[in-house]
Amino acid sequence: MIGKLKGTVDSLAEDHLILDVHGVGYLVYCPTSTLAKLTAGEAAVLLIEMKVSEDAIRLYGFLTGEEREWFRLLQSVQSVGARVALNILAVLSPRAIGRAIALGDKAMIGQAQGVGPKLATRIVTELKDKAPAVILRQEPGDSIPVLAPRGPEADAVMALVKLGYSQSVAAESVAKATQALGDAAPLDQLLREALRAMGR
Repeated sequence: MIGKLKGTVDSLAEDHLILDVHGVGYLVYCPTSTLAKLTAGEAAVLLIEMKVSEDAIRLYGFLTGEEREWFRLLQSVQSVGARVALNILAVLSPRAIGRAIALGDKAMIGQAQGVGPKLATRIVTELKDKAPAVILRQEPGDSIPVLAPRGPEADAVMALVKLGYSQSVAAESVAKATQALGDAAPLDQLLREALRAMGR
């Protein structure tokens, strides 16, 4: 299995690139948001998700681990294949996807090409408990992934869980607090706003 490729961007296309790794050109499909950050002739490091089917081996590339985890998680939803997952990642950052799911914002998920109202509803419904926060992160010693965002949002979710709130309730209230206060809000403000919102 291929987990990472480091090389030079040989060429860019609408939905893929050719990455030259020591003279071997790998065709890697990427979200358009990732392709927009790369330039032909420059070095690039891509985290890879490899898909093997009866008729093809396809590589999907991402600049961050968060993008790759969301790519995997989105495909756990019925009717969401690699193409739809890439389309969602093309219009929404991993943080925005997590927030949309935590808030049940079907319209935000529905911005992606190929995602109609029914599919957007299914994505939000099926991932509400699996992905209540911004990113999937494996904690040391855990046999199952722990769902938590990074930064002040992560700390706020963890603090609320320690106070006895469920992961999904904590993530939803922190997502609402972040929406109200903005992305740069510090931990203490996030916690106060999240607790105030839950107390209403």
